[in-house]
Amino acid sequence: MKVQEQCKSYITSQPEPKRGEMQTLHRSIQQAMPGCKLWFLDGKNSEGKTVSNPNIGYGFYTIKYADGTTKEFYQIGLSANTTGISVYIMGLKDKTYLAKTYGKKLGKATVTGYCIKFKGLKDINTDILDAAIRYGFEAQDKKK
Repeated sequence: MKVQEQCKSYITSQPEPKRGEMQTLHRSIQQAMPGCKLWFLDGKNSEGKTVSNPNIGYGFYTIKYADGTTKEFYQIGLSANTTGISVYIMGLKDKTYLAKTYGKKLGKATVTGYCIKFKGLKDINTDILDAAIRYGFEAQDKKK
């Protein structure tokens, strides 16, 4: 199955209203970075054990490890969770940036070093979420 089909299947498997909200976010993220690489991670490790929620990724950056090895990973992630939706802004050096810059302006959301978690779009300021997503893409693009 192609990545686009996996993403569509994952989104359509969600109950409403989460399904519609994830479709809205999926379109919005792709509009923020047209033509970006699309990822789908099923949440399973190499042994087939579930280790995380499935997630959709957008864009890419290169992670450089201390031993000199590298790995590509997505810049922005989208995932359904048991209580709502999570948006991941990956690869930020300052793990307090998201909370300091967007946390109070977002509304009813929990913001950690790289994750913005909320129950539904009605609970947050979507313009602020869009700004955080755009920042995530721009921050990685400046590193290249």
